[in-house]
Amino acid sequence: MSIRQKIVALHASLPQGVRLVAVSKFHPAEAIKEAYDAGQRIFGESRVQELVVKHEALPKDIEWQMIGHLQTNKVRQIVPFIALVQSVDSVRLIECINREAERIGRVVDILLEIHVAQEDSKTGWRYDELETFLQGEGFKSLKNVRVRGIMGMATNTDDEAVIRADFERLAGHYNALKPRFDESFDTLSMGMSDDYNVAIECGSTMVRIGSSIFGERY
Repeated sequence: MSIRQKIVALHASLPQGVRLVAVSKFHPAEAIKEAYDAGQRIFGESRVQELVVKHEALPKDIEWQMIGHLQTNKVRQIVPFIALVQSVDSVRLIECINREAERIGRVVDILLEIHVAQEDSKTGWRYDELETFLQGEGFKSLKNVRVRGIMGMATNTDDEAVIRADFERLAGHYNALKPRFDESFDTLSMGMSDDYNVAIECGSTMVRIGSSIFGERY
């Protein structure tokens, strides 16, 4: 199947209310344009330099999302145009995004990345640390970020029971946090090419799919 056919098939198969992020990192602009021409508008990147180049080269109605670990010294480069930063995993990063957004008069949408996987190498807040931060005055003072929801990754394993348990934990955290925010808190981003169907069963509203669309990364 072509990229166009895969995009069309994915859109047809996803339940209503579940948005597709086409993970285009490491793939060329031509492949992204093929997905764009098939109707895809949301693309996810993990490296700032690559994201900036693609933003300049491709149609301006694309919603670019940052899904990889974001260093504070790179924030200024993407704040003017980024639609959503999914990978907000520390106080330092959220304060940096807020500061850079305030500097240019923007409010930037973000997701709070929560760590539930069994690998320590994966980034994200521990839930108790996030709770403490959200209850503090420091968070309440941030006027140039808007928390749209949470993001997380399941353990890298073939054991579906482990994956499902991770997603259920993320969904539980999402539901616990939701009453603290207004109606714009509407995004539970979990699920990738190998596990997005399980994620959707557990309540995901946004899936991040790359290799199933573009093939393996080069």
